[in-house]
Amino acid sequence: MLLSDFLKQGISALEPLYPTAEARSIVLMLCEELIGTKSYTHIVDPQYQIDKKWVQPLAEAMLRLQSGEPIQYVTGKTEFSGRTFKVNADVLIPRPETELLVREAIKLADRVKRMRIPYGKMAEPVRVLDLCTGSGNIAWSVALSVPGSRVVGVDISEKALEVARSQDFSAELKSAGALAPTFVAADILDTEQEFNYGEFDLVLSNPPYVMEKEKPLLRRNVVDFEPPGALFVSDEDPLVYYRAIARWSERFLSKDGKGLTEINEVLGRETREVFASGIFSETELVKDFYDKNRFVFYMK
Repeated sequence: MLLSDFLKQGISALEPLYPTAEARSIVLMLCEELIGTKSYTHIVDPQYQIDKKWVQPLAEAMLRLQSGEPIQYVTGKTEFSGRTFKVNADVLIPRPETELLVREAIKLADRVKRMRIPYGKMAEPVRVLDLCTGSGNIAWSVALSVPGSRVVGVDISEKALEVARSQDFSAELKSAGALAPTFVAADILDTEQEFNYGEFDLVLSNPPYVMEKEKPLLRRNVVDFEPPGALFVSDEDPLVYYRAIARWSERFLSKDGKGLTEINEVLGRETREVFASGIFSETELVKDFYDKNRFVFYMK
């Protein structure tokens, strides 16, 4: 089969689910991952033939895509903050908006690290706590970008933690002199549990925040395939995780530390109030690149 023919058929098959441009991007991504072609292969080589050994795997993958399954689960990977992360149906697919949180966290962690340089070998490492770590995309991104930092990722899901621990950045860990995050199973809604990891310079979190009543606004590939426990909260108590994050931060955020949490855009003021009404002296509502309320930053 000609690659160009497969692309036409694949795009047509996905158009009931996605806009044409997105359908094209998905099919091109599938071909790049499975058979190693580029987005321009069919243009520079119109007669490119797909090897027979790939016909069946491509057909099976297309059936999964036509069911609405995200391309990231079909290929088993996704790009986030310049790195490739393993993902499967046990973890939420990292979103581009979360890269803004990671960017700010890296900047803050790097600043703390530089401030401690004068202490030499006596300098304390930068310590980071990532609540609701999922695939570990936030924890790994900070650990790799700020070598020497000690990052702890927490999640209630053992399956999600398996994915987080399985991320393979061994080469980058070695070349950068970085330390792999420690991943711990814990329910963050149990805010008074024993947690013997000391204090943290940063507390980060991207918790479940989509209200049940917002389900009709989401695409089928999200609602039907991504883990509901990582996405949804009840309409009656949509801020339950933020109260828990505030309490964890009250217990474990250092005196000069900072917290960064991703939020539901329609609950920005209410989420900020959770932190502003507690022990935190400074709170800030931060927008994403779509000019939507996306994060709350807070300090003691």
